[in-house]
Amino acid sequence: MKEVYISSDNIICSLGFNTKEVFENLKKNISGVQLNSDRKYSPSDVPLSLINETAFAKECENCKIDHSFTKLEKLLIISISEAINKSAIDLSSPKTLFIVSTTKGNIDLLGKNEEVINDQLYLWETAATIQKYFKNPNLPIVVSNACISGVVAIVNGMRFLQTDKYENIVICGGDIMTEFVISGFQSFKAISPTICRPFDNSRDGISLGEGAGTIILTSNIQNLNEESKVKVIGGAVSNDANHISGPSRTGDGLHYSIKKSIEEAQIKESDIDHILAHGTATPYNDEMEAKAFALANLLEVPTNSLKGFFGHTLGAAGIIESIIGVHSLKENVMINTFGFENLGVTENLNVINKLTYKPINTILKTASGFGGCNASVIFTKET
Repeated sequence: MKEVYISSDNIICSLGFNTKEVFENLKKNISGVQLNSDRKYSPSDVPLSLINETAFAKECENCKIDHSFTKLEKLLIISISEAINKSAIDLSSPKTLFIVSTTKGNIDLLGKNEEVINDQLYLWETAATIQKYFKNPNLPIVVSNACISGVVAIVNGMRFLQTDKYENIVICGGDIMTEFVISGFQSFKAISPTICRPFDNSRDGISLGEGAGTIILTSNIQNLNEESKVKVIGGAVSNDANHISGPSRTGDGLHYSIKKSIEEAQIKESDIDHILAHGTATPYNDEMEAKAFALANLLEVPTNSLKGFFGHTLGAAGIIESIIGVHSLKENVMINTFGFENLGVTENLNVINKLTYKPINTILKTASGFGGCNASVIFTKET
């Protein structure tokens, strides 16, 4: 089977406009989630993780992005451009494919009546806009599968490379905050009034965030420009078939995804050194994840959730958090779980509560979402 490498990446979120800046802020234990009183987002104050609009405008100017693009499209273009600057791949090659991950797309245009704007609401139009901007000859792939979209996009990218049809996969994901998005989660009473606290006994809901991420996969080792090589070695997607909005009470769906990922990676449970969990800080999700990790014999593995740092970024979440995992591998460091103090799940999960430097070679990233969907992906360092 062809080996799949990480060529380069980028993160845009409340903590910065590049991966290095974001990763450094994580190590400093800085959260980008802040109480927001802007009524364009919510009729009441709500904690949000928003990008810096001044820095965003400057980045748009630097990339010479005109006003015909939407906010989401601009974020994706900036993120891809920054990742490409660190990569040797040819975007115009027929051997390069774009995969776009988003749950809501250009949702900020909802309610506007212009025909051209209504067309922009289609997710495939957003993907096509990105593909055409970078002059790529292939029709892009859209992945929109609730909160697991980013991880699914990475797993799909790995699969495409293994078919030999493509040599490079540009995976980008993003979502922005709007009143529509926030009100949906408020209707479930799922948003915490403070910064979320994954796996903690006082957790009371999620924090939402906006952002974009790009991770470029390649099967051509010549397209790597770093000494530290990280590979994608396994991944799987499953469904609880349990409930439209609630996760499985047993964790068996996520466990099945983890099990199949481990089998494909041809490793043992004991080979996993670190888990980046979904960890939304809702009572049901975190309990379900803990049970899934117990079923997979992974309770002792150091586990974190990054949601307290930059919120749940929806279609970007799986990509951004996977990138953090990749850089954790490179630097042999595990980021703490912001807001975590006391264990609040029934299983004895090993939640990381402080920045930890330790040799790590293999990590597992998991995600779960509405509709009972689950996904897992495994990364490892080439030694």
